Amino acid sequence: MKSKKHIFGNLVFALALSLCCAANAQQKISAFGSDTLERGTVRVGYWNAEKNTGAGGFFIVYGKPVWKKEYEDAAKFDAMTKGNVWRMGSDYWTVLDTNIPLRVSGVTVPVGQWYLGLERSQDGSKWSLVFIDPAKVRMTKLDPSEIGKTKVEFKATMTLEQSNELAEKLTITADLPKTDLKQSRLTISWGKLRLSAPVEASL
Repeated sequence: MKSKKHIFGNLVFALALSLCCAANAQQKISAFGSDTLERGTVRVGYWNAEKNTGAGGFFIVYGKPVWKKEYEDAAKFDAMTKGNVWRMGSDYWTVLDTNIPLRVSGVTVPVGQWYLGLERSQDGSKWSLVFIDPAKVRMTKLDPSEIGKTKVEFKATMTLEQSNELAEKLTITADLPKTDLKQSRLTISWGKLRLSAPVEASL
């Protein structure tokens, strides 16, 4: 016959094992990451030659997802984009950092840091660059893949352009015209998708 001490010890062990299993069952958070991030950067800076000092500027940092052949299926691409906000990048957020006020397609963008995304209208006819407040995202702890759950602070219209060239990876550029340095044009290229918007810097 087992002693009371032995029986009690078995009960304590069983209880501890049960509590441990219950704790593990409640552990629903897992970790993930990457050390092979490919980031692109576009920058527009201004220099005061008279004072020999910087006069402001802005830059955008973004991940460069690869275009896939399956996206060329119009029905599939529409299902991915129509009525949705796309993260416009990969891995981390696409980030705009500006120390001067900007106007994108006539919409005022205040000084600061903004997370960017792309929104396509439900009927597919309109694209917009959306601006999200990073401070609010940090409070929610949302992952960049959950951009559709974030609050869009404001958005700027983008023009859809025709292109026969294929951009194998997402590429963002800003062209500076020679006539007016305050005026640049932001272009987003991915696959055969080309979207652009005028950017005016307040200097």
